[in-house]
Amino acid sequence: MSVQNNIKVLVVGCGNMGSSHAVAYHTLPGFEICGLVSTGKSKEVLNQNLGGGYPLFDDFYEALDVTKPDAVCISTYPDTHEPYAIKSFEQGCHVFIEKPLADSVEGAIRVAAAAEKANKKLLVGYILRYHPSWEKFTELAREMGKPLVMRMNLNQQSHGHKWTIHRNLMKSLSPIVDCAVHYIDVMCQMTRSRPMQVSAIGARLTDDIPDWNYNYGHLQIRFEDGSVGWYEAGWGPMVSDNAFFIKDVFGPKGAVSIVAKNAASAGNSDNIRAHTKTESIKVHYADLDADDEFTRENEWIDLKDEPDHQELCNREQRHFLKAILEDIDLSEPAADAVNSLKIAFACDESVKTGKMIDL
Repeated sequence: MSVQNNIKVLVVGCGNMGSSHAVAYHTLPGFEICGLVSTGKSKEVLNQNLGGGYPLFDDFYEALDVTKPDAVCISTYPDTHEPYAIKSFEQGCHVFIEKPLADSVEGAIRVAAAAEKANKKLLVGYILRYHPSWEKFTELAREMGKPLVMRMNLNQQSHGHKWTIHRNLMKSLSPIVDCAVHYIDVMCQMTRSRPMQVSAIGARLTDDIPDWNYNYGHLQIRFEDGSVGWYEAGWGPMVSDNAFFIKDVFGPKGAVSIVAKNAASAGNSDNIRAHTKTESIKVHYADLDADDEFTRENEWIDLKDEPDHQELCNREQRHFLKAILEDIDLSEPAADAVNSLKIAFACDESVKTGKMIDL
């Protein structure tokens, strides 16, 4: 650790998420950025936005050797996650890594094992775990009885720079692997039940991606307690931005829905800051009287604590710092990250084979 007792962090990847995490390290007490790494110009832009002065690197391994950080923040494309994380652990660093943990289940297991072997902290960027409204949404869903029906999507009508990012992501992963891990994780939290079986379908709507990949996917999960859930994700200029934001759960006792009227409006589907917005939670109760009419009005919950995207990243990094300083055990959330990725890849297998996959 540095002489100022700050955690020296090497930021690797300076795009959307990397820049947000860098802002957190730049502004939060307890952190000190020791270098910014990217293969392109994004590090120069980010450095300028942060006031300049940070060392810049094109190569991760050189930066790791030169800066000797206490921690590494990895927000690069998924195919680099495993080698960068394992090398960081071998160098004695803690690691914050954006989801997905790796570009394969085996790789994710190796990363988690490397963290355990090095006795260092591994925190995966499951940003919804730090959102009070999503925590409330999950809590209320659990009150709706069993089984649960969980309906979620996040389709993105991307163009310009966002389409470039999506095309690059699809060189290694499909949208339902990259995005679905968030919502599979939420479904597992809501049911607290073991996923038993998955099925999925997909469509390749562009020649701008590898032949083996697809830019629209829809998955279904069956849980041991009888709960079921679906999630869909599509990326590209051809994707509809109508009804792209659905977060809805119902059970025997009623329904809970996130109603993000502004964030879910047309033109926001590729706006990363809109993806975590909740605005309101609508609770519907299924109680009926003798005439089969509802006995309770719908309830609207507007939480005062509605953090924006940057504040959510700040909260992730505060937790990362706390885990390092107080030696908090992160093995359970790491196992959850491996599990959700395992389920997402099973869905990917279902798309490619046309078969249901037993877990």
